[in-house]
Amino acid sequence: MGFKKWVVSDIDKRLAKELSCECDIDPFVALIAASRGYTDVYELEQFISDEPYFTDFYQMADIIKAAEIINTAIENGKKIAIYGDYDCDGVTATALFINYFKTRNVDCIFYIPDRFSEGYGMNEDAIKYLFEQKVELIITVDNGILSFNEINLAKKLGMSVVVTDHHIPSETLPDADAVINPHRKDCLSDFKEICGAEVAFRLICVLEGKEPEELIGQYADILAVGVIADIMPLTLENRTIVKCAIEKIKNNVNIGISALLSVAGIERDSVNSTKIAFAVCPRINAAGRMGKADRAVSLLTTDNMMTALSIANEIDADNALRQKTEKEIFEQAVLKIENKKLMYDRIIVVSGDDWHHGVIGIVASKITEKYGVPTIVISSNGDVSTGSCRSIEGFNIFEAINSCNDLMIKFGGHSQAAGITLKTEDICEFKNRINEFALALEFVPPVLNLDCKLNPSALSVDLAFALKALEPYGVGNKVPVFGVFGVVLERITPIGNNKHLRLLFSKGNNSFQGLLFGVSPDNFCFQIGDCLDIAVTVEPNLYKGEYTVSVQIKAIRMNGTDDTKLFNDLITVCDFLSGRECDVTNITPTREEVGIVYKKICEMPILIDRIKYLYINSLGIGKTLTILEILSELNLIAFENGVCRMLPTAEKTNLLNSITFKTLSERSGNNA
Repeated sequence: MGFKKWVVSDIDKRLAKELSCECDIDPFVALIAASRGYTDVYELEQFISDEPYFTDFYQMADIIKAAEIINTAIENGKKIAIYGDYDCDGVTATALFINYFKTRNVDCIFYIPDRFSEGYGMNEDAIKYLFEQKVELIITVDNGILSFNEINLAKKLGMSVVVTDHHIPSETLPDADAVINPHRKDCLSDFKEICGAEVAFRLICVLEGKEPEELIGQYADILAVGVIADIMPLTLENRTIVKCAIEKIKNNVNIGISALLSVAGIERDSVNSTKIAFAVCPRINAAGRMGKADRAVSLLTTDNMMTALSIANEIDADNALRQKTEKEIFEQAVLKIENKKLMYDRIIVVSGDDWHHGVIGIVASKITEKYGVPTIVISSNGDVSTGSCRSIEGFNIFEAINSCNDLMIKFGGHSQAAGITLKTEDICEFKNRINEFALALEFVPPVLNLDCKLNPSALSVDLAFALKALEPYGVGNKVPVFGVFGVVLERITPIGNNKHLRLLFSKGNNSFQGLLFGVSPDNFCFQIGDCLDIAVTVEPNLYKGEYTVSVQIKAIRMNGTDDTKLFNDLITVCDFLSGRECDVTNITPTREEVGIVYKKICEMPILIDRIKYLYINSLGIGKTLTILEILSELNLIAFENGVCRMLPTAEKTNLLNSITFKTLSERSGNNA
C-alpha cells in the first residue's frame, strides 16, 4: 500500500560519547557509527580511516594456479578471450582485463553474450565461435561457475578455461583449469562480499605479483563502478575501492568514465558514490538493456576521447529510451494492479505481453517501492514468459519462488532479487501458489530505518560536513536518514518546472526548508497546516561561494501515526478483500463514518492518498480503505489517475446495496 514502518535505531548515547572522545570524531558521527555496529574503537578508526584496507588475495583458492596458467599463455603468445556479461559488473570486469592485457601486449579479444538472444552466462555457440577465432584460453568474468557443459565443450575443443566468478557455486565445480570464486567451500579469503570485477582485480594483482595498494590507483574508477552497480556492501575492501575511485575520478579518471560524466552533466569534483550509482552505472547497464553491451566495454577501454564521447552519447540515448520504456511499462503495470486489486496480495504478480526484458527488473523495483510488497513483473512472449522479482527487507523472494520450482523452466537469484522463466499458461497458478506460500509466513512490513530523531535546529551545515566522515555511502553503509517529528507544513513552492517541491516547515521557534524530488504539486497529498513527521538526509550545498545545508525529504507521514495499528489494519483489509478469513471488527465502518468520507469527496475532487492520510489517525487506514471500496461499489465515486471524485446520483443510495458494507456488517456483528 506504499506505507512503511518507521524504525528509529537503538542508540547507546554513553557509548557514542566515549567513541567520539576516543576517536576524536563528531558526536553525531559516533552516534550513527555506533548504531550501525561500530562499537569497537579499532573497528571505528579503521572504518573512518583513509588508509587502504585489503585482505590477502593469495588466500583465494586457485588464484595462484590461474595466474600461472595465464602468464604461461601470455609468454607463449596464445590468444586469450575474456568471456563477460552484459550487466555493469560483467562489463567492468571485462574492461579491467582488456586494459590490463594492453599493458602486456597480449593478443586478446572479449565476448559479451546478447541479453535477449543468448541470455546470461556461457553458451555453446559462443564457445564454438571463440574456437573459430583461434582462441586458446578463455577467462570468464562474472559468470562461468555453473557452465558445466560449455566448459566441457571448450576443453574438448582444446581450449583452456579459467573461471572467475562470484555467484554461488553448486556442490561440484565445473571442470575448468582453474576456478576462482570467494564462495568456494575451500576458499580461505576472509572477505566474501565481492563482485565479479573485484575477483578480476584480485587476479590481476597476482598476475603482476604486486600488492593491491600498488595497483588500486590504476584500476579503482572502473572497479568501483562494478562494486556499486552490483550492490556490494561498502565496508572494508569495497569501501577502500570506492574511496580510491572518487579520488581517481577527480584527478586522473578513465576516459570512458569521463565521457559518461560529461554527457550526464556531472562535474568531476562533485563525484561521490551516489552520483556514480545514479549517473554512471545506469548508463553502462543501458547499453546491454537496450542493445549491445560490447559498446560499454569499448567505451571503458578506448584511449580516444572523441571515440569515448561518441559511444557515451549513444549509450546516453539508450538510457533515455530505457527510462521512457520503463515509465510506459510501469504505468501499464500499475493500471493492471489497480484494476485487478493485486495490491492486496502478499506478493504482486503482474504480467504483460512483450514487455521489454531489459527493464522489467527496474519496474519491479518501482512497484515494490510504491506498494510496499514483493513484486514479480512478467513479460509474456508466446508460450514462454520471463520475469524479474524484487523484494523487501526481511522477505526472501528466492525461497518463495523455490516453493513453486516445479512450475519453473529455470530461475535464479538471491533473497532480494531473482529472475524466472516459466510457461505462460502457468502464470496464474504461479501467482496463486506463491501467494499461498507468503500467507503461511508472518507478514513482513516494509521498513524505513531512521538513524535517529533530530530537532530542526540540528539541521545545520556543520552536521552536513561532519557526516562526510561516513562516506562513501551504499549498501551496508547507507546515507544517514533522520526523523524530524511534529513539524507544521507552512509553504509549498513548486520548482524545476513543477517536477519537484520546496517545502517550508516550522516547529516552535525553528523553521527550515526541505526539497522533495519527483513529486509535482498536483500529486502532493499534504496541505499547509498539516502536522507531519518527515524523514530527511542532509548535505552541504555551495551557492555563490557560501555553504548552506541542503535538506532532502525521503518520506512524509501524518504526525502521530500508530505503525502497529496501521499495519494490523492493512493486513486485515488485504485478507478481507482477497476473500480470506479474518476478524473485520476494526475495519468495519458505521453509516456515519461512510458519510464523513463521502461528504469530503463531494466538496471537490481529492487525491486518494490525501483521503488515506486525512483519516489515518481518526477512522484509521482500515476503515478508510473499506469506505472507498463501498462508495466505489455503489457508483458514488470514481478513481482516475490517483484522484477520487464524486459521481452524480439522482436518488438516495442504500448502503446495503454494497456487498462490501453488507458483508463487513454481518461478519462484525454490526447491525446495519
